[in-house]
Amino acid sequence: MMDLHTYHATSGRFDPVWTLEIQTLPEDTDRLLDAVMEVYPLSYGRYQRNASISATGQETAQPEPGSTTTTHVPGFQAGATETYPMVELKISLPRDEAILSRVMDALLAVHHYEEPVIFLREDWAHRAAYDPNRDNPHRWWNNGRGLPDKL
Repeated sequence: MMDLHTYHATSGRFDPVWTLEIQTLPEDTDRLLDAVMEVYPLSYGRYQRNASISATGQETAQPEPGSTTTTHVPGFQAGATETYPMVELKISLPRDEAILSRVMDALLAVHHYEEPVIFLREDWAHRAAYDPNRDNPHRWWNNGRGLPDKL
């Protein structure tokens, strides 16, 4: 990927970030986010606790002998396929190993798996230049629709 450190446009710039994609149960996303917020604010512009959560999908695996599943689920046969509901929780962090270490420790402390599926990607996140043109018709406060309904 090209280096965007020198990229600047009227609309803003790109900053180097790491994106973490964490597979988890739908009902556990708030617990994970709350744990991360104890060590890093998940800032994006003038907002904190920024994350995206995918629609519910499925994760599947075949636990090996000696895995937590074969150890704690009576009668579970190693190699049998198990499938559970799952969402992907995505957060971004500055490319700072100290922050990454604190966030990973927080995630591992509260995740329901002993070996959570977590991917780390190097990305570039756009940081918008403040737009003093408050009468832009596409902005939510001017488009006649306002903010979407909260979940």
